[in-house]
Amino acid sequence: MTNWIITISRDHVERGVRGRFAQANHGKPHALRRMSRGDWLIFYSPRISHPDGPPLKAFTAIGQVVDDEPYQVEMSADFQPWRRNVDFLECVETPIHPLIDGLHFVENKQRWGYKFRFGVFSIDDHDLELIRTAMTSPLQSVATPTVSSHSGGVSG
Repeated sequence: MTNWIITISRDHVERGVRGRFAQANHGKPHALRRMSRGDWLIFYSPRISHPDGPPLKAFTAIGQVVDDEPYQVEMSADFQPWRRNVDFLECVETPIHPLIDGLHFVENKQRWGYKFRFGVFSIDDHDLELIRTAMTSPLQSVATPTVSSHSGGVSG
């Protein structure tokens, strides 16, 4: 199993999450062909929207590949991107800055954004766990208010 980061704007990530798919490198198949069923995908969004939206610099989605091969779809006569089917985890958007010092793939902490220029790259299990925990832990730690039978009020 391999863990991957895909660099893509948040608006494109949101379309993929809604459709339960991943695209990479403007719909080209090369990186998607290197992925296998069960591989983890983390989506990093440098911007809110493509191509010139406001900066975001956050991890925006995480999921696992659930098919065996990439497939092509027809968006228009001149655009037929390749995709992989993905089961996405429920998560929260997570800024990268608090994680930079702990990420193994960031070799030069002053030039932390360099690796994202590749579009798709693999990361080790440590980095997957660090990012996945940051993206999913807030969901688990949100306390649900309960009704107290003693005071008739709500406690948290």
